[in-house]
Amino acid sequence: MTPRYVFLAAAITAVSAVACGGGTAATPPDRPVADATPPRPESPPAEGDARIGTWGFAVDDMLPDVAPGDDFFRYANGKWLDTFTIPDDFSNYGAFTVLFEEAETQLRAIVEDLQAGKSVDGAGPDRQRVADHYKSFVDVTAIEGLGLTPIAEDMATLAALSDHAAVARTMADPVLGTRPVSFYVDLDPKNTDRYIVHFVQSGLGLPDRDYYLEEKFAEKKQAYRAYIVEVFKLAEITDPEPKADAIMALETQLAEAHWPRAKKRDRDLTYNLTPLTEVSRVAPGFPWPLFAEASGFASERDVNLREKDGIVRMAKEFTATPVKTWRAYLQLHYLRRFADVLPKAIDDANFALYGRTLSGQPEQRARWKRGIESLNRALGDALGRIYVARHFSPEAKQQMLVLVENVKRAFLERLEGLDWMGEATKAEARAKLKAFRAKIAYPDTWEDYRDLTIVAGDALGNAKRSLVWHRRDDIGKLGGPVDRDEWFMNPQTVNAYYSGTRNEIVFPAAILQPPFFDPKADLAVNYGGIGAVIGHEIGHGFDDQGRKSDGRGLLRDWWTEEDKARFQERADRLGAQYATYEPIEGMPLDPNLTMGENIGDLGGLTLAFHAYKLALNGEEPPARDGFTGDQRFFLAWAQVWKRKYREEELRRRIVTDPHSPSEFRTNGIVRNLDAWYAAFGVSPDAKLYLSPEDRVSIW
Repeated sequence: MTPRYVFLAAAITAVSAVACGGGTAATPPDRPVADATPPRPESPPAEGDARIGTWGFAVDDMLPDVAPGDDFFRYANGKWLDTFTIPDDFSNYGAFTVLFEEAETQLRAIVEDLQAGKSVDGAGPDRQRVADHYKSFVDVTAIEGLGLTPIAEDMATLAALSDHAAVARTMADPVLGTRPVSFYVDLDPKNTDRYIVHFVQSGLGLPDRDYYLEEKFAEKKQAYRAYIVEVFKLAEITDPEPKADAIMALETQLAEAHWPRAKKRDRDLTYNLTPLTEVSRVAPGFPWPLFAEASGFASERDVNLREKDGIVRMAKEFTATPVKTWRAYLQLHYLRRFADVLPKAIDDANFALYGRTLSGQPEQRARWKRGIESLNRALGDALGRIYVARHFSPEAKQQMLVLVENVKRAFLERLEGLDWMGEATKAEARAKLKAFRAKIAYPDTWEDYRDLTIVAGDALGNAKRSLVWHRRDDIGKLGGPVDRDEWFMNPQTVNAYYSGTRNEIVFPAAILQPPFFDPKADLAVNYGGIGAVIGHEIGHGFDDQGRKSDGRGLLRDWWTEEDKARFQERADRLGAQYATYEPIEGMPLDPNLTMGENIGDLGGLTLAFHAYKLALNGEEPPARDGFTGDQRFFLAWAQVWKRKYREEELRRRIVTDPHSPSEFRTNGIVRNLDAWYAAFGVSPDAKLYLSPEDRVSIW
């Protein structure tokens, strides 16, 4: 499914964000600078933590023999890159992953305390649901003992589908249905006071259309076919070979209709509001009224057809495809969806394809770790509520709000000084910046799971009921008031996001710790870390797509033609730089896919450096370990993006990830900032050197 929100980084594992409620409004960015200055650190950060040294940066990870102007990423992280071995149960590993694993371990301790019947702050009414869901998931002996019995009825239902109407009705089912065109409920980009249904292309078993259509992925495509045959045999489904061939032919046709990911980013192209009664005329061949009724939104007036011509093509393919092929297709994707709570042989086959073959991950993650992942998907708020009570301080939340205000202040000052933007556009930009809302750490109102039934010993049933509950929760928004306090990420998630339709930036509790943020850390490190993250998310509100919405989140063109052209010229120059980066030979980055994140990184670091100078109030910080404050700021940025990838995972990300690989999130950004050149004395003969006229500055 196409993301609705712009995230700081790609997910570490396939964890779905569960909607919850709450938030904290930030004050407008017109307060005095002095009020926005965080307190000076009085003690070393994270004392005893060798990973981040005595002032928030891991000096021991550096490779000082590398000139910073030649490869700043390796200069800051080179020793770690040369000596660190990615654990067998990860496809990539970096600063985000360290915090992810810490949170995972903390969550396990919480669950074990609940299972032991201990008193746990914040447990609330869902403590038994959490304990039973986890225990059921990790009880592989019970799952193995049940064999295929739990899926027998569902498999029989799918095998009995007799016509296209029955297939469409089943596709609407949150448990049984996999849809070539999926849907979600979210705000109407041109009327953000209401929810609407958005249709979006989906339904492929491989990571992207390119895996079906590009010769370089032919081996992966064959592996997928072999997987289909294997999993059908394991599930005792007859005629696996011809069914695998039919599914491959069908999904290849669907892939041909899928939009490239870069095109899916375009907010103008993906807004096609259509009366629900007209969808059958616009996209004939699929029984849309029946599907809408079975899904629960038949009474809606309008829907948005995101990839309109692709959806039209899918509708034609629907009736052209035999029912027997759809039956096999639905059976396959049911087995994929629930593989982790089915017998081990099916689970292992699923990992062999999606973990080992497509991501290069040698080893399946431990069952308890996957149990925490499953809990985060099903009962994220229930777990997050306890996590926050145990591991996050109110003081850190308040200091984060101060940091947000200082970065917003920096943006306002830089906006006023722009020589390429006219006054009319600046006025709109000011209004949007003032309307930005920041949500920090956790929601003020937690999700209520009282209607979600969790049964001890029923791992598959729990997974199915969770899907039904979340679908009902989603559909239940339609026709109701907009919940401005809703969150789309758990507090225990190591990430952040920007929502264009809500004009808000969100920072979960789990990312608000070293090396990103530490109330006791060096000021330069906090601004080069979480300060740049804040700037990144604010920058998304003004990137090539975020700039298309206003302070109310409305999709409208508030730019003059001249200013739009000047912005695009700068974006194109940045894209031209990224088009030259080739992480793997023959696989260059697609600057159209990564444009928003590249602009977010460039703007984020620029704003954070300006905010850092504001926070210093004209003072010059002392050197630490021989590094000036400015140098420490840029080193903190490089440390945040410290990461290694397995080759197959890197290949997958080049095709699917709107974020550039970490090396280029570091080197590709710093080389555009004059302050970096000054901080490290980078000369024209350095490999990363760009002449001043070639450096890109947008904000």
